[in-house]
Amino acid sequence: MMALLLWIDVLLLLASVQSSAVKNCHPRCRCEVESFGLFDSFSLTRVDCRGLEPGTNMPIPIPLDTAYLDLSSNIMGPLSDAMLAGPGYTTLISLDLSSNHISEVSPHSLSKLRYLETLDLSHNNLESLSQNCFSGLPLAEVNLSYNAFQEFDMEVFPAKVNGEPVSVDLSHNRLETVSVTLHGRILHIQSLNLSANRLFSVPKLAGLSLRLLILDGNPITRIKEGAFAQLKDLVYLSLRGLSDLQEIEPHGFKGLQSLQVLDLSNNPQLKTLSPTVFSGLDSLQELHFSDSGLTSLPNNILAYMPSIKSITLGENVICWRTQKQVQFHRHLGNLQHNDIMTCNQKGTIM
Repeated sequence: MMALLLWIDVLLLLASVQSSAVKNCHPRCRCEVESFGLFDSFSLTRVDCRGLEPGTNMPIPIPLDTAYLDLSSNIMGPLSDAMLAGPGYTTLISLDLSSNHISEVSPHSLSKLRYLETLDLSHNNLESLSQNCFSGLPLAEVNLSYNAFQEFDMEVFPAKVNGEPVSVDLSHNRLETVSVTLHGRILHIQSLNLSANRLFSVPKLAGLSLRLLILDGNPITRIKEGAFAQLKDLVYLSLRGLSDLQEIEPHGFKGLQSLQVLDLSNNPQLKTLSPTVFSGLDSLQELHFSDSGLTSLPNNILAYMPSIKSITLGENVICWRTQKQVQFHRHLGNLQHNDIMTCNQKGTIM
């Protein structure tokens, strides 16, 4: 035991020496320099300032070449213009401001972070954001989950920066509406998570080049015809845990020509579906209904999903696409087949 304690003390001493060796590192932060490139000719600094003492003055002094800064779990309150200013902040690529009781982000508090690509504002008290607070930032990934948004205007995000899409996580908020104001432009957001909010219908997301959309755990009762009609690039759609969902209208997934995975699991009120619900899903390969109210699917469902490979009806009920021999052509000498769904549990009606 004494040897173990001695070894821990040595490690802590080495860590403090390493941090102190980095110029301008706050005494309660951990600073690490990472070298890369040919002959380690390039370097960047990671700074960890999690959980500082209450009342610590902002901005925290950080090294000039800091690329990654973790300021999570501090009691920052409203984010003012001066809290992220000073040497070292202008080179940031990634900034973690989660769990900081942030209730407001001033319009210019992030304006100096001209290289910022990743921003984590999750687990705060945000109800809204000023329209210009992300202006000019090359953001590629933003986490706004676990806040208090009841509505959200997507125009706070840049339309496109350096040709790269933007990923936005709005899960575990209290959203009722999502407003997308385009003004003739296209928002290049690729991934959008709106799970566990208060959306009563599928939000209007026309014009977004989404590839992944998650609407899990919202009080959506009905999916209307053409609800996703404008999302032609969508590949993955998750509608899990919609406890109030009772109906999907025919052609409800119309326009999802690129969709490959559709998850409708954990929807106990969804007990029947018309086969035309799946009309237009020409690229769909996986369909999930685990723990839903459905016990069977129409036997002509394959006509609407020509690319389907597997359907999951329950935890242990999986159906897959197979070919059934119809007849042998005597003159041509070949077999003719029909595609059918074969399930691993007998009695399953397809």
